[in-house]
Amino acid sequence: MSAALTSAASGKAVQARAEEVIRREAPALVAYFERRTPPSDAPDLLGETLLVAWRRAASLPADDQAARMWLFGVARRVLSTYHRGNIRRHALAERLRMEREAAPAASPHDSELSLALAELAPIDSEIIRLLHWDGFTLLEIAQHLGRPAGTIRSRYSRARTALRARLEEGTPSSGSDRFSEVAPLTSGESNDAEGTAGLRHSGSVSSGT
Repeated sequence: MSAALTSAASGKAVQARAEEVIRREAPALVAYFERRTPPSDAPDLLGETLLVAWRRAASLPADDQAARMWLFGVARRVLSTYHRGNIRRHALAERLRMEREAAPAASPHDSELSLALAELAPIDSEIIRLLHWDGFTLLEIAQHLGRPAGTIRSRYSRARTALRARLEEGTPSSGSDRFSEVAPLTSGESNDAEGTAGLRHSGSVSSGT
């Protein structure tokens, strides 16, 4: 028998052995995870365990008891990774919650701004949010939305004018103050300038409408 045929036969034997052990131990592995995690997470953890087992099938011991312990060793490592991920997620959620609680109270005009933004075209309100809240430049917004840079710049100019007009309706004397108060234009203006400069020098996203 040639080396290639021998290798193929050996590979099939390894796969058959792995399938046999996995089929036998899968119910016990599911129960193992269900006793240590929310039951809804157990199938996903089993899937990760079996994926590792298939990839490392050649390392599966020939003895049934040793193979069982090997599989549970894989499951233990998968479970450890799962718990570490949960700890990191909970820590991040707690940090974000604390930062949120420590943030200044919302402006009394926030609801008014939301209403004004809702009256704009969806893409225009998104441009406003990305520029003034998320810190994007106009060039970055064009890349993010997959639109020509010139289109983003012109839409932003029109959207800003329309938003200011909506906020000034009914209270002309304080409208400009409300606009700068609810949309942090002190930071946004620098983004606007930077984005505009980027638009002038961008060759990759400046064509089209």
